[in-house]
Amino acid sequence: MSLLSKKAAVLLLSAIAALGAINAQAAKEKATSEKVSLLDGKFSFVLPKGFVADPLPPSPSGAKGTMYTNQATKTVVIAAQNQIPQGQNVKDNDGPFLDGAVSSFIEDQRKALPDFNKLSEKSLTRKGTGLGLRQVDSTATQGGGQTLNTTLMAGSGTKMALVQVISRASDKQGHDALIKTLLKD
Repeated sequence: MSLLSKKAAVLLLSAIAALGAINAQAAKEKATSEKVSLLDGKFSFVLPKGFVADPLPPSPSGAKGTMYTNQATKTVVIAAQNQIPQGQNVKDNDGPFLDGAVSSFIEDQRKALPDFNKLSEKSLTRKGTGLGLRQVDSTATQGGGQTLNTTLMAGSGTKMALVQVISRASDKQGHDALIKTLLKD
């Protein structure tokens, strides 16, 4: 497994492990719209009202992130970023880097989730910043039920970012609307 693959796996495993550790106290706090900014502001979005932020503990590799939960819709958004392994420096729309990140991510998901099913994969470019994103849509059983998952990956300079949206399988319309909000330029 390449170092990039290991870093992507650590990011993802940290995110998945955090799903089971939703802070009940944070859920009781007043939910407001949350602005999320990654990669020095090159990838930012505003989550709709109803999401409550809960910082994730830093991973052993140094990945940092936040889990946003919406109790009403049973939706989770995980936003994390980490240093790219071996001091690698990537362009804002680095095709080979993004292709490798997606490949490693899919491989790791298949190992971690026995019923992981990739539905689609897209290449996107943010109009305002030129930042390249890869979007992977999938399904899997997580937290005791079938889920819809959209994972967005990007890299810029010496950092990589991952945003994962996890929704109930029965809420495709809400899931798609949230993804559209996150990708709005």
